[in-house]
Amino acid sequence: MGRLVTTDGLTDIQEEILKTVRKFVDEKIIPVATELEHKDEYPTAIVEGLKDLGIFGLMIPEEFGGLGESLLTYALVVEEIARGWMSVSGVINTHFIVAYMLMHHGTDEQKQKYLPKMATGETRGAFSMSEPGCGSDVAAIKTKAVLNDDDTYTITGQKMWLTNGGSANLVAVLVKTDEGQDSVYKNMTTFLVEKEPGFGETAQGVTIPGKIEKMGYKGVDTTEMIFEGHNISADQIIGGIPGKGFYQMMDGVEVGRVNVAARAVGVANRAFELGVSYAQQRETFGKKIAEHQAVLFRIAEMGTKVEAAHALVVIAARKKDGGSRNDLEAGMAKYLASEYCSQVVEDSFRIHGGYGFSKEYEIERLYREAPMLLIGEGTADIQRMIIGRRLLEDYKL
Repeated sequence: MGRLVTTDGLTDIQEEILKTVRKFVDEKIIPVATELEHKDEYPTAIVEGLKDLGIFGLMIPEEFGGLGESLLTYALVVEEIARGWMSVSGVINTHFIVAYMLMHHGTDEQKQKYLPKMATGETRGAFSMSEPGCGSDVAAIKTKAVLNDDDTYTITGQKMWLTNGGSANLVAVLVKTDEGQDSVYKNMTTFLVEKEPGFGETAQGVTIPGKIEKMGYKGVDTTEMIFEGHNISADQIIGGIPGKGFYQMMDGVEVGRVNVAARAVGVANRAFELGVSYAQQRETFGKKIAEHQAVLFRIAEMGTKVEAAHALVVIAARKKDGGSRNDLEAGMAKYLASEYCSQVVEDSFRIHGGYGFSKEYEIERLYREAPMLLIGEGTADIQRMIIGRRLLEDYKL
């Protein structure tokens, strides 16, 4: 292990957790990741191993059977997992966002019902905001829940881009409820939808059609979710009060952006490791290519970008752990880390030369994974809007 992506001021427990995860990644993920990714095969054995390590309950409080760790610990664990295979970190992230929303916004009954089983991984979470026609424009969602006379709701509509959509059995779904408020954002509600894992009709009025075929980010299932008159109790509204769903989701996405930034650091770090290793083995014109100035400059830039992105992830996570608003820092971390990840992966790809284009080499997989990080949890342009608006708030004349 080199000196990049190390973090000062960690506790002994944090260091031990990271050491354990790093060992698991090196022994159980990296050796099989490329093969599973090429097959688009769900990493069942890896997920079971992460359950045994307690990763699914990493931030869930101890009273609910979790480890009660910080967002910083979680982000550093995600860096390690993404270094092995980015898709696996996606399995963890969507689960974590649902758990986080329950921890901070759920009723006591909802916390008691779901968090203990989420901590063990028995209940697996996914969350759903996007729809086929709205992308980053969350206010434009059309899926609607209509209140019935018996204090139940009927949900109808189509959701898109659910990570864990097939394997999850609990989905936090943002819908319109039109409770008569003066703002579109106050007329949105988040429901906890229970379903069976798998594809087809997985609950009354709920269909998961199948996996969406993707360029990268394979292995993990990404799906649509179709509601055709799904009846659900008002008790399944997160927090029990309608109209708060948008703000609950944004809180979850805020920490999700720290996660995506951490994933980008992990992928970039792995690309750096592969590039710097290959550069010291491959020879051209009678010397190792690492001795050529052009390649040496690439290595310098790659290492600097990895380290800078990691530093921003740590800042954003510590800000949230301290109880402060961190949308500025999370936006900066997500924006910089994803952009730098794309650049570092491409530089490593260039160092590999023609072999980088071969599926036998791991960098080929990373080259297809990096683009997802540019759009996941809000595109680069969305991040720039968030960052710009927050800076104008802080520096208002």
